[in-house]
Order: sequence, then C-alpha cells, then structure tokens
Amino acid sequence: MDISYLGEVRLAHKLRCGVDGCQPARWEMMRRHWLLVGVCGWVLLLLMVASRFINFNLRLPDDYGGKVKLRTWTELSFKTVKPQKAIQQPNNLSTVGALPTIPSDWRSVRERRLDVLASVCRNSSIRNLTHTPINKFVLDRIFVCDKHKILFCQTPKVGNTQWKKVLIVLNGKYSKVEDIPEVLVHDHDKNGLPRLSSMKENEIKERLDTYFKFFIVRDPFERIISAFKDKFVKNPRSEPWYKHDIAPAIIRKYRRIHRDPDDDSSQEPPGLRFEDFVRYLGDISGQRRLNRQFGQHVIHWLTYVELCAPCDISYSVVGHHETLDRDAPYILKAAGIEHLVSYPTIPPGIMLYNRTKVERYFSGISKRDARRLYKRFQGDFDLFGYPRPDFLLD
Repeated sequence: MDISYLGEVRLAHKLRCGVDGCQPARWEMMRRHWLLVGVCGWVLLLLMVASRFINFNLRLPDDYGGKVKLRTWTELSFKTVKPQKAIQQPNNLSTVGALPTIPSDWRSVRERRLDVLASVCRNSSIRNLTHTPINKFVLDRIFVCDKHKILFCQTPKVGNTQWKKVLIVLNGKYSKVEDIPEVLVHDHDKNGLPRLSSMKENEIKERLDTYFKFFIVRDPFERIISAFKDKFVKNPRSEPWYKHDIAPAIIRKYRRIHRDPDDDSSQEPPGLRFEDFVRYLGDISGQRRLNRQFGQHVIHWLTYVELCAPCDISYSVVGHHETLDRDAPYILKAAGIEHLVSYPTIPPGIMLYNRTKVERYFSGISKRDARRLYKRFQGDFDLFGYPRPDFLLD
C-alpha cells in the first residue's frame, strides 16, 4: 500500500475528529448542548418567579361610563371578549372614566340606551308609567332649530340651560355661548328658540319624523332633590311664587304636625320640608289636582315621560347627566354641528351621582313614603336604566 496514501487518511481523520480523536470531540459537543439547555431552563424559571411580583397591567375602560378595570397582558392576548347584548341594568353612572378614544364606543352606548328604552316601552305591565299622549304640553317642551334640523326636549334640572345656549347660537341669535346673558336664556319670547307647539300639524309631523331629536336624563331621585333645593331653598332666579304660593299649598295638604301636646309654644319650622315635598310627589292623584292649580311651574319635577313622551317620540339620542362631559361632544357630532358650537365647560365632579347626598335627604323619609315616590317615578328609572334605590326602599 502506498505510504503517502496512508498518511493522507490519518491526516483527514485527525482533522475530522480532533487532535485527541473522535470520542473527546463528541463529548465536548454534548457538554455544550446540555449547558445551553440548562441556561434556557434557568432563564425560564427566573421569568416565572418574576411574573409573580411584576404585574403587566393595562387600563381599559369597562365600557363607556363604567369603572376602569385592570386587565393583564395575558387576558388581552388570548381572551376574546364577546360584545354585550342590550340589558336593562345601566353602567355605573357614579364613576367617570377616561374619554373613549374610539367613537364607536359611544355609539354602542347610544344604541344600548335606546334598546333599553324600546324594551321597557314594550312592557305592557307598566304602560301607564311609560306612555303619554303627544299633546300641546309635550310639544311646548321641545325647542326647534330648523337651520340644522334639530329638536331638543327640555327636562329641567339636568343642565338644560347650557343646551338652550347651544341652540341659541345655532339659530344665529348670538355667535358664542359665552356672550349669551343668563336672563335671556329663560326668556322664551326673546331668546329666538321656537317651540314645536307653535307650528302647524303637518310641520310638527315632518320635524318629528326627520329631525335629529335628543334630551338629557338624570337619576330621578337626585333630580327631585335638585328641584327641591333650586325652587324652595335657594331659588336663585328669584321666582317668589314657589315659596309664596306652591309651598304653602303643599304644606297645608301634606305636612304632618309633630307637636308636643304638653307644649303650646312648640311650632313647626317655616318653609317647605323635603318630607312634605316627597309626600306630595308620591300622592299621584292628589299631586295632579294641585298641579292644575300650580300651572306650568310644576315642570321641574314632572317625570321624563310626561315631559318628553320618550315611548311615543322616536328620539335619536338620550344623554345622561352623569356622563355629560363625554355625551355632549358626541351628541354635537351625531347632530353634525360639532364644528359650529361647543358645549360649555362642565366643572369636574359636578355631574357625579352622589349617594351620600341622597341618603342624607332621605334620612327623614319613611320607607312607605319612599316606596310611593319610587312608584311614581318607576317609569323613569326603568326606561333609562337607573337602578332601583334598594338602600332607600328595603
């Protein structure tokens, strides 16, 4: 055999297996492989330990107007959230979260509110609490902006003054909301806001069928408290008939005398008390008799049903006072006027539902009177998704 050929074979063998032969080289490769596996295992273990102390959270709104929930990155990556169906329970209206960044978020809330409204309107068992004729009284509550084809139904004690200002600007009476004198807003002969009742029957029908229609609601019991404070306690607009005419009539009929029979000097405090007011509102037949005597001044505590006929007029939007800082811009956008006027700035926190205040006002109200009041306003609670105030009734 050629010696040179044997030398070449030995040289190739050394190059392939290493200087010390094939066996040591094979063990070296295996050692490096297991070392890499071990390092990966330690890294994975460290990540698992760290995840117990590090919370990868993202803040997502729990639907529009609700509480902000914390969702982990794993939930966001692997959990598919199905869209909710319209339900009759509302969002937590006492909590204001961040302004939604996607307009469709508000559209889904708008649709859900209208779905709840339509569902309750179809409930025949409470039809007497949800339906009312579209008569002159209702048409008197609806202001018209023909230029932009908008109808706005006035529901007192939910920020209507500001919406009137918006319509005054749109109708061309003033160029800016800030320029409108407060005294002019409520002077319906001079503020340039026509009412739907001032039009002919065919004109009314055309506008109800084709115009953008909206109104604002608020927790019914909070609205009652606001009306009581505004008209019988503070009375900032100097309307003396509330204290001089309406309050005495309610006191005469509904005040329960708490007088010590052994003390002839004991007297009831002057002025209408919230207890008297609640008894008056809860007595449906008696209230209606007094309301005819009071005339148009009673609109501040009538139900939304009586004011705007929400089951008999197909409204485009129902805004909520508790989320008005977000509702207002979207209402303007839905009406196509966001580039023409802005809703006035709302002081932070002023709209939030205040359960403490409600409990304080109702602390002297009997369960019986509270239940009668709820029965009177049950339609408003149900139609607009406000929860039954169990803490006052049970």
